[in-house]
Amino acid sequence: MKISINDEHIAECRDELLAVGLFQDQKRLSDDVAAVDKACGGMIKKVVSRGDFKAKPNQTFLLYPQAGLKTSRLLLVGLGKKEEYSLDRLREAGAGAARFTRDMGLASLCLPVSFGHSRGFGLQERVRAILEGMGMGLYVFREYKSSGNDNGNNHIKRITMAGGSPADMKVVRAEIKRAECVVQGVCLARDLVSHPGNSATPRYLASVARSMAKKYGLACKVLDEKQAEKLGMGSFLSVAQGTDEPARFIVLEHRPRLKKNVPTVVLIGKAITFDSGGISLKPAANMEEMKYDMSGGAAVLGAMQTCARMRLPLHVVGLVPSTENLPSGHALKPGDVVTAMSGKTIEIISTDAEGRLVLADALSYSRRYKPDAIVDLATLTGACVIALGNDATAVMGNDQALVDKLCTAGEATGDRVWQLPLWDCYGELIKSDIADLKNVGGRPAGTITAGCFLREFVPENTAWAHMDIAGTAWSKKNRPHVPKGATGVGVRLLIHMLEKWQS
Repeated sequence: MKISINDEHIAECRDELLAVGLFQDQKRLSDDVAAVDKACGGMIKKVVSRGDFKAKPNQTFLLYPQAGLKTSRLLLVGLGKKEEYSLDRLREAGAGAARFTRDMGLASLCLPVSFGHSRGFGLQERVRAILEGMGMGLYVFREYKSSGNDNGNNHIKRITMAGGSPADMKVVRAEIKRAECVVQGVCLARDLVSHPGNSATPRYLASVARSMAKKYGLACKVLDEKQAEKLGMGSFLSVAQGTDEPARFIVLEHRPRLKKNVPTVVLIGKAITFDSGGISLKPAANMEEMKYDMSGGAAVLGAMQTCARMRLPLHVVGLVPSTENLPSGHALKPGDVVTAMSGKTIEIISTDAEGRLVLADALSYSRRYKPDAIVDLATLTGACVIALGNDATAVMGNDQALVDKLCTAGEATGDRVWQLPLWDCYGELIKSDIADLKNVGGRPAGTITAGCFLREFVPENTAWAHMDIAGTAWSKKNRPHVPKGATGVGVRLLIHMLEKWQS
């Protein structure tokens, strides 16, 4: 699909479908929409005045203008009430228009640059939201359908944004390039999570990382189990004891050719490619969804690809510790004690609390990069889903400025985060009688005690934040720009944070 620009007035649009946005109870049409309405004989005003189209969020209404417009189809897209307007609503509107076009089997769609114009948001914000919404909304994963690998959006060949001034078009052109990089990063993460556990193994993730590195100029290193053992990664390797599938520790590095002393940011993503819970076996119901337990690693891979394609002026390192968590005669057992790379000992209370074990050694490994900041992402705790549901990611950390960066990026991208405390009193819950730590602190404050556990492995004097994406990485419902299944959460948030790092 090609996204292009056209400086002609939208009334001159020759695409198969022209989409315009309207606000609920709008007293006056915007100049562009008014011109379209005039060209088609006042059809828009008639439909609105009769109450056939109320412009509610995600509502659409198709018109067939008989004359006056170069296009044969005009789609009205509802934007809801102006006082409730948001960038997320604009993403949904863009996604809705693109999906409507695809589902009709049409090849081209045109949107005015003024689509969703409101005093609350500037051109760059609006265009970014629209483009991201369209790209993410068209995502379909069909690789395992026997009818063929039709990704569901082959009909759309072109999307055009039209009607802006030369200055506007310069902004739009830049946002098109950015959107292509970011949306493809999100779709990569969604693809990796959508693959079943017998396909997306740790070795598969490693092969994806190597291919990505070769294509986009990243440095890549993959540690096998022997290399991890030599480094003393006893915590990471303990999770892999129960499976026949070899574990892999993936390292990607984005090294821009810029002046020395650019900031170094380490991104760490948990990648348990299938999580049965190990000896502490999960209930059978919905266990098939546990292929999504590598969503943190998928987000880091998607973000690293995007960093390289956008040539962000930062030194960014991606660490993805990957393994399966299965029960067997060799598997880790409750009551076992393992030694992490840092030298700290961990008493295993539950083998289903394995994500923090692989992250512990990844945090220790990050020390060699002397990072300015570390952000880890993980589908870590069911307690997070209970606390925040499926609409917010939990965030906590040892540096408020870093947490604030993530919160700001979350608001801008719609990948919202909510801060939880890391008070020392919670750390008391993970003290062990026979080891330095235990990997579970009990049911109370389960998300926070997991964060307290990870904090024990953060390099000294390093800013760190942990994001628990257990509730946001997988969607059970179909939303306009987030289809049911893997969401790719975290990719856009991380990229936005990195773009604004030094601003």
